[in-house]
Amino acid sequence: MSLYWWLMALVGVSWFLTRSLRRYALSRSLIDIPNARSSHSIPTPRGGGVAIVLAYLAVLPVVGYEGWLSWPMVIGLMGAGAWVAVIGFLDDHGHIAARWRLLAHFMGAAWLLAWLPELPRLAIAGTSFDLGLIGYLLAALMLVWLLNLYNFMDGIDGIASVEAITVCAGGALLYALLGMPMLAAPPLLLAGAVAGFLVWNFPPARIFMGDAGSGFLGVVLGGLALQAAWVAPQLLWAWLILLGVFVLDATFTLLRRLMRGDKVYEAHRSHAYQYASRQYGAHLPVTMAVLAINILWLLPWACVVALGYIDGLLALLIAYLPLALLAVRFNAGQLEKA
Repeated sequence: MSLYWWLMALVGVSWFLTRSLRRYALSRSLIDIPNARSSHSIPTPRGGGVAIVLAYLAVLPVVGYEGWLSWPMVIGLMGAGAWVAVIGFLDDHGHIAARWRLLAHFMGAAWLLAWLPELPRLAIAGTSFDLGLIGYLLAALMLVWLLNLYNFMDGIDGIASVEAITVCAGGALLYALLGMPMLAAPPLLLAGAVAGFLVWNFPPARIFMGDAGSGFLGVVLGGLALQAAWVAPQLLWAWLILLGVFVLDATFTLLRRLMRGDKVYEAHRSHAYQYASRQYGAHLPVTMAVLAINILWLLPWACVVALGYIDGLLALLIAYLPLALLAVRFNAGQLEKA
């Protein structure tokens, strides 16, 4: 079966699984009740991101069989993704202390990194560097930060889904530009799994993703970024550019809260996107703004990096500058006024 039909099937399966999970959540009263730290005002079922997890894990063996991804990478993504999703699912349905969640996240990152044939070289200013053991530590930190920031940024309707779809579609385009279209299959299939869920999560959301889905997306996107860097070192910078909205907002907010001495593991709603949704009185304008920024600003920069027209680090700094200004404009990390 061609990639097109696998993609269509995945969208349908994810849509059906999300529908079933919504019915299950309603029957078991698994509902997010709005509180002072919420960005929504209507009780909504949660845990729909499990549909993304199940759909993508089911298709990953096909990805390996078709040769769209090496079997070690398939095993790494499946193990890390499933592990992180289980931790998120348990946290969704109870509570796991932050220190144990963090330990579990590093275990998932270690599993994924263990299956890489070698760590990608870091390309800066036309020179590539082998970082050795320090590189593995940095890669683990990147994976853990991505899966946690994805959880932090999954706070308004549709935003995490739109981010995943546009990043994956952009990553697939980069492979096509480099003349390797079959390598586009893994990110495209992940986009398909998220698209089926987005039908139910688009503003106004009828179900939320939950920690299982957001953590899974974070670690898998990180794994796909490392896979891309292994193919061509400049693609790591390109993927980080594509992820810019989430990386910049989450990192800026975290640093500001750390400097103020906040307990950063406690729930809050001081991200720029949360302030923006309150300012505009709706989630849809902010989610659509993320879509526009990703397509019209970040994707072109990622493309010129992939094609070698500009150094990746320089392009990342240029691409992130307006995002930093937006973070300041929308008070990212600032204490909410009583």
